[in-house]
Amino acid sequence: MLILASNIRTMSHWTEARGVYDDVCYLRQAHLFQLYGISGLDTDVSRDGDGFLQSKLKEIGFPEGRVAPCHPPARNGKYVLQYPPGTGFLLALFPQGHQVVPLYVSASLIVCGFALLGIAYARSLFAVVTAGVFGALALYLMINPAKASYSIAPTMAICAAAGYLTALWLTTIKHNMWPVALIGLLLGLSVNFRLPNLFLVAGYVLFLGVAFLWSRTAATFARGLVFGIAFVVGMAPTLIANAINAGSPFRTTYGSEDALAPEVNLEILGQYLHDMQFVLMLLAIGSTAWLLRIGKGGARQVAFLVAGNLLVNLVFFLSHPIFTPYYVLPVTMLSAWSVCFANLMQSAETGERAPLDQAIRA
Repeated sequence: MLILASNIRTMSHWTEARGVYDDVCYLRQAHLFQLYGISGLDTDVSRDGDGFLQSKLKEIGFPEGRVAPCHPPARNGKYVLQYPPGTGFLLALFPQGHQVVPLYVSASLIVCGFALLGIAYARSLFAVVTAGVFGALALYLMINPAKASYSIAPTMAICAAAGYLTALWLTTIKHNMWPVALIGLLLGLSVNFRLPNLFLVAGYVLFLGVAFLWSRTAATFARGLVFGIAFVVGMAPTLIANAINAGSPFRTTYGSEDALAPEVNLEILGQYLHDMQFVLMLLAIGSTAWLLRIGKGGARQVAFLVAGNLLVNLVFFLSHPIFTPYYVLPVTMLSAWSVCFANLMQSAETGERAPLDQAIRA
């Protein structure tokens, strides 16, 4: 709670004109929503009748006469905003000029809520300390490196929620359909904040696919179908935005400099080794391996799901020839939240059964 209070105090002093191109672009999307409503999904650079974009670029000293940043040319000839619309939509919920701070505070409150929920599940002093330390780390990350991109704040909140639901689904209520649908919806919604969040679904697809191939039952097929439908529904705003701006739901609005082929780049790998993300990768991999060893039943299934997700995501991002201080943050936090809650729920279930077993033996 002290870290949360410190975060809110720090965030309250943040400025929305820090000279970062991405900031201007997210705020422009928010302005389009506030100005045109749902029609704000059309992000053609020519839609700047009130001069909002130009004034923001002038604020950060962007050279006049150049094409606005984050607006690569689409195949239809328009210059459109490359980012999906979710982050801009959330910013649009707050008054212009005071949008970033409430977005980060709201996301931090959600993360703190799940951290407290983890502590509530703890049934031993060690579990309480472990859950508390991890919750403190998750809150600290809301300042650094989450501040690097406005899209990370809501992504962090979704990772906490999806991690909790993943553990709840596989350890407690695995035969219920609603957690599967809700996880799919949340992960679909996360794509509207950051397009690379699409890879967060990889482990779930592998897990549900293997489960169906292994059992070949109607229930496992229905579970995968519900998950897939919920995921597509969640990411529908991005598909619609792509259709409007790029001419097809499945055509990217990103420029060629971002759509690069994978390669093994030692310089990129070196940057990860010297970054906070490397510590988070070790935490996610180590905790998953530990749960694979000591986990039982549903907790062990969570570990298998998380392992597949980590493998796909780390292969993609570590072979992507561009480095940022937050690329692997979503998958590492989703993994760590899932493992943390799976272990806590497994321990809680064991702790609740022990007195009953003793009474039966007596």
